[in-house]
Amino acid sequence: MDTRAQNLLTSLFEAAIKAADPLEALVSHLPAPPKGRTVVIGAGKGAAQMAAALEQLWDAPLTGTVVTRYGFGAATQHIKVLEASHPVPDAAGLAATEALIAELTNLTTDDLVIALVCGGGSSLLAAPADGLTLEDEQALNQTLLASGAPIGAMNAIRKMFSRVKGGRLIANTAAPVVSLIVSDVPGDDPAQVASGPTVPCASGRKEALAAVARYNIALPPRLAAYLATAPAPPKPTDRAFLKNEVHVIASAARSLAAAADIAKAEGWPVDILGDDLQGEARILGTEHAALALAAKGPRLILSGGETTVTLQGKGGHGGRNTEYLLALALAIKGAAHINALAADTDGIDGSEDNAGAFATGQTAAAMRNAGIDPAAALAANDAYTAFAAADALFVTGPTGTNVNDFRAILIGWP
Repeated sequence: MDTRAQNLLTSLFEAAIKAADPLEALVSHLPAPPKGRTVVIGAGKGAAQMAAALEQLWDAPLTGTVVTRYGFGAATQHIKVLEASHPVPDAAGLAATEALIAELTNLTTDDLVIALVCGGGSSLLAAPADGLTLEDEQALNQTLLASGAPIGAMNAIRKMFSRVKGGRLIANTAAPVVSLIVSDVPGDDPAQVASGPTVPCASGRKEALAAVARYNIALPPRLAAYLATAPAPPKPTDRAFLKNEVHVIASAARSLAAAADIAKAEGWPVDILGDDLQGEARILGTEHAALALAAKGPRLILSGGETTVTLQGKGGHGGRNTEYLLALALAIKGAAHINALAADTDGIDGSEDNAGAFATGQTAAAMRNAGIDPAAALAANDAYTAFAAADALFVTGPTGTNVNDFRAILIGWP
């Protein structure tokens, strides 16, 4: 990839991350300190950074516990940071969730709970419903991840198997709760972020069963039997939630706008396709390739949202952004005027060490020259291996935030 194109794409990603920086995002949404204690709870891939930022901004005593993904921790003084597995829960997540529940005991109406919630919390908060086990929750997550179902459908299902999702985490807390949420979901519904541990959703067993049927999800028999009679989650109108506040403090829309501002200052006309695009990653990649090939340059095409990947087999490596980009690279092969970046704003695409990857019209040929058939890699959900062979991975490390997918396509040059 041309150095100036790579530098510009990287700067756009960095602008998107800065727009979702916890320190900047939190400052205008902080509540007043209470008469009693301030207790902080949190979960997600950016929860530790949110906790560290809150400590800098909060002008009163506070304590608490947050859980984040392994390797995503940050230094804090008063808020304990625990780490657990993502995207499949583990025993550390089970213990961390119990620690969060313990923080909420013995509170009064004079106290205040600040909940820091962002993407990734669904698997980090491991708390199987009564009668189920951690192994059941692990099997559920693995089944959903392989299903290709959109995030809303997955959340409708998995909250039915949890003691904390769907608002249950704080349903019995006497203290008022202020939820400060970094949204990584299309539409920015706070009840969908991390499956809504502090924000209830109106869906229940009926909607979960409908999602299972619609997306042909083969739940393990034990889980299917449980869902058939699973108790209803609390409703948004329940009295337990009337004293609470919810604020979405950062989102994909704001991050895309920040990236667009940088590009416009460099003379680029910008099209934002939306911050809530969903669907199969490889299909969206092919569709965006067609848009890029038909566009009159110069032009920048930006988009966000959360695509899905339906696993075709076993053994592939990569996430939804690299899969999207591999499909795009195959479709633009030979084009001399297209440069693209697709990356996850948390810094990790899927389960590997990259945020995403870069692609040009020459990327597919580079993969073949390195001994990788890009079409075969796409069929095997092995985009990471293909981009690694082409030396085109985009590696940032954990960013400290998470507003979902970031996709940028440069066409021509001003």
